[in-house]
This record gives sequence, structure tokens and C-alpha cells, in this order.
Amino acid sequence: MPYPSTESSLAPPDWPHCGHGNDPEDPVGCRGIHVPGHAVCLAHLTDADRNRYLNGLTPGADIDHRGTPFTERLLDALLAALLDPATEYPRVGEARFDSATFQGDARFVGTTFQGNAWFDSASFQGLARFTSASFQGYAHFDAVSFRGYAVFDSATFQVGAFFVRATFQGTAHFSAATFEGHASFGWSTFQGAAGFRSAVFEGDAWFEEAAFERLVTLGPLVCAGRFVLSEATFSGPAKLSFAARRLDCLRTRWSSTAELRLRYTTVNFAHAVFEYPLTIAAEADPFVLPDGQPVEEEALADAPDATVRMASLRGVDAAHLVLADIDLSRCLFAGTVHLDQVRLEGTCTFDTVPPGTHWRHWLPIRFTQRRTLAEEHRWRASQARAVRGWNVAVLGAGNVGPAQLAPVYRALRKAFEDSKNEPGAADFYYGEMEMRRHESTSTTRAERGLLHSYWMLSGYGLRASRALGWLAAAMIVTIVLLMGFGLPKDNPKQEATGTVPPGGGKVTFEIDKADPQNPTGNKFTGERFEKALNVTLNSVVFRSSGQDLTTAGTYIEMASRVTEPVLLGLAVLAVRNRVKR
Repeated sequence: MPYPSTESSLAPPDWPHCGHGNDPEDPVGCRGIHVPGHAVCLAHLTDADRNRYLNGLTPGADIDHRGTPFTERLLDALLAALLDPATEYPRVGEARFDSATFQGDARFVGTTFQGNAWFDSASFQGLARFTSASFQGYAHFDAVSFRGYAVFDSATFQVGAFFVRATFQGTAHFSAATFEGHASFGWSTFQGAAGFRSAVFEGDAWFEEAAFERLVTLGPLVCAGRFVLSEATFSGPAKLSFAARRLDCLRTRWSSTAELRLRYTTVNFAHAVFEYPLTIAAEADPFVLPDGQPVEEEALADAPDATVRMASLRGVDAAHLVLADIDLSRCLFAGTVHLDQVRLEGTCTFDTVPPGTHWRHWLPIRFTQRRTLAEEHRWRASQARAVRGWNVAVLGAGNVGPAQLAPVYRALRKAFEDSKNEPGAADFYYGEMEMRRHESTSTTRAERGLLHSYWMLSGYGLRASRALGWLAAAMIVTIVLLMGFGLPKDNPKQEATGTVPPGGGKVTFEIDKADPQNPTGNKFTGERFEKALNVTLNSVVFRSSGQDLTTAGTYIEMASRVTEPVLLGLAVLAVRNRVKR
């Protein structure tokens, strides 16, 4: 029976090894561990000794064949010796295949590993089939090389699965696999396609710094813990369909188009890099498999809802980013590049100001509802005079203040304007102006005073009720002043005077009008109110009423003709900003 040779190495293994075939160029020779009672490995035993060893194995026995080179025939013989008559599949106790070499196909279909299974640094040169295998202990596949297909469909990992620094040169199949404990694929390389359709991760799944070199279809899958793709690299198109509690994509690089369709997930996308369009969308209904069956989501049964929440976009170039139906109420935006080019589709929600009426030093404070950023909540909550309701528990917000938030609001305003959502853009314009009003390092005192007046009079031209309130107050003041000082006691009458020449002839008359007299007696009568209201209403639309006024009344009318049309214009502007499309 021919057997493949192991990789030559000048460093001997840590276990007593076979040494078969050593020479000056390969002083180590075969690295296979000694079979108990022999000085050679399983591959280099005589046929009689090998048969005697295999006949002595029983289902559930511990085996140790580290460094051993396996052919298909030898591996099939070993697994046949461990066949459980009750299930007709192999059953192994503790399995040690560290640094073993599997030439040809390695068929572990349906095998049950009752103890820990060690395949660290093993090499599968053909098909590696672990379909429906059950790993009841830890499964170690660290630094394994899969040169052909790696098939783990319907496999079960009950404790932990470790594929750290593994290399998948062919397609990696983990469809319907179940990971009941921690699963780690960190620093692994997927040179072929990677498929995890219907896989279930009941703990955390780590793909940190993994490299996906071709088409990737991760999912639809369910992860009850964290799914970590931080610093991973996607060289080909990627489609990720997750129902997971959290997805970490810190500094992940996407070199082709990507689509992330999620449920239940809180996404951290800080400092991710992508050069092509990338879409992150929330799925309202459970994912559906090709056979029409929905993906089971029992692992997330205790989740409050299926909402997808964005935790951070800091450091991201958002020029190619599309967000659809994402909750952005806790998202950190400060430091995002080209945020004005982000596309927000569907219903993307933001946080709002504290509802209801609040009290500060016995004065009522009420905030008009608008979209706000999580960083503004954190900044306002940190102020000494902050009212209750601002959220101070914004993780990772840091020391972001008005100077950093003003350009963020400005960029989001432009993004909403470009999507023809003027009412939505108005909220971010309000936030931008609020940050400018509170920013003291680059804004002059005069500018802040002007902004404060603009805010008080009309909410930056966005609060029609405020402008109308000031207009009503100004009109009342004008009416009161006109009734008290502006309207004369009586309307002056015209008088004509002239002289008749002694001999007759042409008579010349001079028509004059007496100066209005300041009012005396009862100034607040119905008649005077009607006249004052007429003057005020004409002032609102910048017209003169033609009413005779005292000197004080003339100045009162001039002031009202300046202020009241401005307030009316601000109210009209606010209404337009809210209804414009």
C-alpha cells in the first residue's frame, strides 16, 4: 500500500515520530506519531500490525495520529474500525490529527467526536467532507489547509469551533451548520466561495482579519451573539444576510460591491473602507431559503424587535453608502467623510429632543420635536444646566461639541435636500444653527447674538408658531400704543381762508389742516380700537392706512411697518420649509 510523504522540515515534531524515509536532505523523515507499542506511525506499520491495531479499536476510542500521512484507503479503514453499529457512523473519543496529511478525499461524514478533535496544521489535499459530523468537544482546525472543497454542511459544534488562520483554497460549505459555542475564523483565508446558508451561531462568531478573495454569500444565517468582521477583507462581491445581535465591521475593507441585509442587528461600521456601492438594509420579515421555508430565529427569541440599529459611522467615506430602514438614533456621525453624499432610503429614524415640558429655575422649557444626533444628546446632557431627557449614555461619543457637530448637521441637511426631502432637511438645518449658536470658539459674539435673535423670533425660520406668536404680540403692542398715544383726539378738519378784493375780482383761498392733538380723556374706546386695528393690519402688509396720527403715532406706525412684515415673512418661510418637496 503506497503512502504519501509528509512535508519535509528540519525541525522535528514535539512527539515521538516515525522518521521513515529520512535522509541528509530530510533528516526528520515521516513526522507521524508512533502507534502505541510500535516505533513507526500508522502509515508505515506492516499490514499485519496495522490490521491488529485497527481490530483492537472500538467505537468511542481515543486516537492519536498526529503528523501521520493518510491515503483515502487508510483513513476509511481507520474510521471503519470505529463504526458504531447503532448509528452506522464512526464514533471517536479524543481525536488527534495535528499536522496530519490527507491525500485524496477525507470522508468524516456523520462522524461523532465525543472528545476534543484536533486537526491543527493538518493538510487536506482533496475533498474534506464533514457533513453531519458532530463535535461534542472542542473542534480545533487552526492553520489547516483545505486544498479542495471543505464541506461542513449540517455539522454540529457543541462547545467551540476554531478555524483560526485556516486556508480554504476551494469552496467552504457550512450550510445548516450549528455552532453552539464560540466560533472563530479569525485570520483565515477563503480563496474560493464561502457559503454559510442557514448556519446558526448560538454564541459569538469571529471572522476578524479574515480574507475573502472571491464571491461571498454569508447567510442567511442566525447569530445570537456578536458577528465580528473587523479588519476583514472582501475582494469580491459580497452578500451578507444576518439575523444577529451585533455586527462589528471596524476597519473592514470592501473592494467590490456589497449588500448587507440584516435583522435584529446593531452595526458598528467605524472606519470601514469601501470603494464601490455598499448597501445596509433592514429586513422586515424573516429570511426565506430557496425552498421557500423561512429561516428559524429561535436563538433571537428574547430580542425586543427586529430593528437594525447603526452604532457608528465614524471614519467612513460615505460617498457610496446606502442605508435603508435603519435606526440611526444612537449612531455616531462625527468624523464621517462625504456624509452629504450618503443615501437614506425608506424609513431611517433619528433620535428626537426630550418630549414634554421641563422646568429650569421655575421656568417652563419645551422643545419642538426635531431629529437630533446622539452626539448632541451626549453634549447637552453634559452641560451644567441640562434638563432631564437628554441621553448621557452614548457609548463612544467622546468630547464632541458644537464645533464638530455643526458640519455633521450641515452634511446631513444637504443629503436630505439632494433626496428632495426638504422637511427632513429642515430638522438638520435647525440642528446646524443650534450648534453655531452655542459654539464660542469660531463664532463671534455679534454673530451669536444675531443667531440668538433669529432663534427667538422664528426658530431659524422653521417655527411658524413662534413667528406668529411674536407677530401677534407685536400687533397687540402696536394697537395699545396707537390707542394710547398715536391716534389724535379728533380727526383734524380742513379750513379754507381767503380775502375778497375791495373792488371785486378773483378770490384766493388757502386750505390748511390743523395739527393732530394728543388724546385726552378716555383713550381706550371701541372707535379708537377699530382705527388702531386698521392701521396695524395695514402695517403688517406694508401699507399705509391714511389715518391721521400724532407725531408719536407716526413713529409707531413706521416701526410696525418694519417689524411686522418681517415676522409675517418668517412665518410664511417656516410654513414653506415644512411643506416644500
